Amino acid sequence: MVYTFDLKDKIILITGGYGYLGKAITESLLFHGAKVYVLGKDENKFLDSFRENENLKQTLFFQNCDISDTQSIKTAYSNISTTNRKIDILINNAIYSKGQSPENMTDEEWSFGIEGVLSSVFKCIREIIPYFKSAKSGKIINVSSMYGVVAPQFEIYDESPNFLNPPHYGAAKAGVIQLTKYYASYLGKQGVTVNTVTPGPFPSDTVQLSTEFIDELRKKTCLNRIGKPEDLAGIFVFLSSDASNFVTGQNFVIDGGWTIK
Repeated sequence: MVYTFDLKDKIILITGGYGYLGKAITESLLFHGAKVYVLGKDENKFLDSFRENENLKQTLFFQNCDISDTQSIKTAYSNISTTNRKIDILINNAIYSKGQSPENMTDEEWSFGIEGVLSSVFKCIREIIPYFKSAKSGKIINVSSMYGVVAPQFEIYDESPNFLNPPHYGAAKAGVIQLTKYYASYLGKQGVTVNTVTPGPFPSDTVQLSTEFIDELRKKTCLNRIGKPEDLAGIFVFLSSDASNFVTGQNFVIDGGWTIK
């Protein structure tokens, strides 16, 4: 058998699939033939995001899901599994957080961020396990961050303090990488692979309005530019496809060379 990047007949779930990066990932998965369920809380945002993709009504679907709520996750998985008789891939992309200050962050802000960036991923993994164990197959793709690998270089925020990376974000994203290794080891005998994608500087359209800050980000990469959403999409296609069937427990850093400097 020749393993390819064809995703035909694959049922893929992606949390936060209508955001800045999530949309590009979703569209690339669709382009390669997958049937994609975008899990989120705001169907209007989903509809606005994919308005130009109305021709994909047979392959692109919204599923209400609150990643902070275990029962909501259970219900979402059950609905999709009942409809399709299977789930092939879970992409944990969504987060929620609040608080920013390294010195004045409250206990509540810290806990909320850890819950929204790390604990939510754990919940989504835990609830997919019965489906994948039953099928003796499945792929889990988590999303970390370069700040789960290296510390922020705080000088880039000197003139742009409103973009300062908060302390709980990197700590939680580092936890996502370890969680990936843990479940790759735990689920390997069940035929389930677990990997992480770690993006580098992919600032949103709003952040890109600050040209001075973008220039600081650009200079920290080897490629002398920030990432574009389409730069990130391909690794998710690979990890969702049969081409990655012998890849597990790995962290794929897509950062333009930021973390090698």
